[in-house]
Amino acid sequence: MERFIVSARKYRPDNFLSLIGQDSIATTLKNSIKRGQLAHAYLFCGPRGVGKTSTARIFAKTINCMNLSPDLEPCGECESCRSFAEGRSYCIHELDAASNNSVDDIRSLTEKVRIPPQIGKYSVYIIDEVHMLSTAAFNAFLKTLEEPPSHAIFILATTEKHKILPTILSRCQTYDFNRISVKDIVANLESIARKEGIEIDSQSLHVIAMKADGAMRDALTLFDQTVAFCGTRVTYEQVIKNLNVLDYEYYFNIVECSLRGDFPKSLLLFDQILSKGFNALYFVGGLSSHLRNLTVCKDVSTMKLLEVSPSLEERYVAQSKECSFKFLYEALSHTVKCESEYKASGNQRLLVEFMLMKLANISAAISAAASRADSTVAVSKPAAKPENTARAAEIQFSAGPVAAGSVTAEKSGHQRRSGISLKEMLQSAEQAASMESKQDSQAEDEEITQEALEAAWMKMAESQKAYPRLGLAIKNSKPGLESDGTTVLFHVSNLVQKEWIERNAMETLENFLRKELRNGKINIQIMVREVEQTGKKLYLPQEKAEYIFKNYPEANELRKDLDLDIR
Repeated sequence: MERFIVSARKYRPDNFLSLIGQDSIATTLKNSIKRGQLAHAYLFCGPRGVGKTSTARIFAKTINCMNLSPDLEPCGECESCRSFAEGRSYCIHELDAASNNSVDDIRSLTEKVRIPPQIGKYSVYIIDEVHMLSTAAFNAFLKTLEEPPSHAIFILATTEKHKILPTILSRCQTYDFNRISVKDIVANLESIARKEGIEIDSQSLHVIAMKADGAMRDALTLFDQTVAFCGTRVTYEQVIKNLNVLDYEYYFNIVECSLRGDFPKSLLLFDQILSKGFNALYFVGGLSSHLRNLTVCKDVSTMKLLEVSPSLEERYVAQSKECSFKFLYEALSHTVKCESEYKASGNQRLLVEFMLMKLANISAAISAAASRADSTVAVSKPAAKPENTARAAEIQFSAGPVAAGSVTAEKSGHQRRSGISLKEMLQSAEQAASMESKQDSQAEDEEITQEALEAAWMKMAESQKAYPRLGLAIKNSKPGLESDGTTVLFHVSNLVQKEWIERNAMETLENFLRKELRNGKINIQIMVREVEQTGKKLYLPQEKAEYIFKNYPEANELRKDLDLDIR
């Protein structure tokens, strides 16, 4: 039985033409070979499985090929190409920095660099995962990397460019490898499937490509895994089962339920997803991606951002026509918020279910907002004119039909709303209370006496249950009445108290006195007491004792009775 070779090795690119998804890098390297402008050090960086090491091998093989083709591809027949293919080349050396990261390993490498190649023109040293080298190893490598022999070329490959010392970066030509697009991965998998005699549909290939996340090596590994599970005939249902991928149908159904406001069915679908063994966070992330795909389908110019099979693309376009931008925006905000709060949540299932309830309520909220925008506020009341001392202002609120003539509709032609606006009710109540206060003040202003003022003052102090310190300050201050008969003096201890009362309580206190004393012209003027200067400040215990005995005769008598001395 012939030994099985995994697809990632069997179909590994061996020339620039077979390199997938890195056309700009391949063109740049070929042009440098054509012009003879080869640098002494290169740095290939990018995510895993995108062809960094494969490109390094192709580049090393090409610059040592003895019979290059007109399009600068290696011939594969010369001694250098054959020795490389058989793994016995002495001019191409590979070093894994993950397991050879010490100073001694780098010193051994620098000693080998001095030896010229036996076959070919260059000795190429490919150092994979170079970011794993220690700082001491990097420093030992600097001098050789900066001034290598003319026959030596270094190619460094890494997935974590930020971990490499700046002194190394400055000595290398840097090439950033991109993630391979879903389209390119699908095309390559289709080609391999034809060569292997495997029947597989486009939707299944797209699932594999999306699962690979831009890495061709991962895609080939998943392809082998799928073929081992399904055999030579691969179906979409088998692929999603084998790779543990949630079917797109669930996302389409969830969005349909949300548009209809059918959150019970959404919760049942979510329960089915959990019963299949899928993680709730995985579902929320997939739903966010689904909503994102619907959003890009809303405009023809963004359709190219949709990386799905043609049949699935038609479904996305059809469902996007049923969704408004407002719905998609609100839905995405809920799913993204759910993702960010998921790990910190104590009840993660409830969090996701609550998010699904919010999605089901979006359409109703949008419709209600549109209805409010098209309606006119219809709560108003004509102001009554006060007559003599009678109080006028009676507020009527009704949720039912309003009698004709009681409410004057605007000329805009909008329909009257049959609901109650709490904000408008509060505003109307405040306006009526203000009008009532003004009418009361205009109706009667009784004369204020000192006795009545002090009685109202103490009553005001006792009413400050929410601010006990304010009540204490009022009690400690005897109110004074100015000559105009309406200005009340309020004495406080310091400027801080004065500023706080003026900012937070002045209006409340004035309204209280106006109501109690039946005088709408009352104003409070806050004054800061002058602190009496006691002269010398007392610091020592003896000074304090002398002050007490001098000013308090009882204490002095007690000292004499007990025959105490001051020390």
